[in-house]
Amino acid sequence: MHFPPLRDGLETDFSPTALLLIAHGSREENANADLYYLVEQLRKLKPYAIVETAFLELAQPDIEQGAQQCVARGAERVVLIPYFLSAGIHVTRDLTKACRRLSAQYPQVTFRLAEPLGRHPLLLQVVLERAHQAEKQL
Repeated sequence: MHFPPLRDGLETDFSPTALLLIAHGSREENANADLYYLVEQLRKLKPYAIVETAFLELAQPDIEQGAQQCVARGAERVVLIPYFLSAGIHVTRDLTKACRRLSAQYPQVTFRLAEPLGRHPLLLQVVLERAHQAEKQL
């Protein structure tokens, strides 16, 4: 699979910006493993000095714990990344409320909620690659 290069002006290890990736969460640890894997890969690439994991429900760390970890590590800005395909109720209501709540709890830090993965053009590549992989097994 081809990925475009990371954006220009990468954050350094001294960056005050953090990424907080948020998935729904599951009681099944295997279901949560994808987010842990993604966070580890982002940490290795180092596009941001601080990359943390959080779950909306059913798993830990929760959003407040993940945000607290970002702030404790020195983040001045935290981008909440919904690891969701669409802007359903969890993104439009729950994560929006969480972003507001964190902004009030940590007024010295700027929190922003990013768009869900949904209509990003790279998802077309992912879907096609998955289809080709499955087709080879026919």
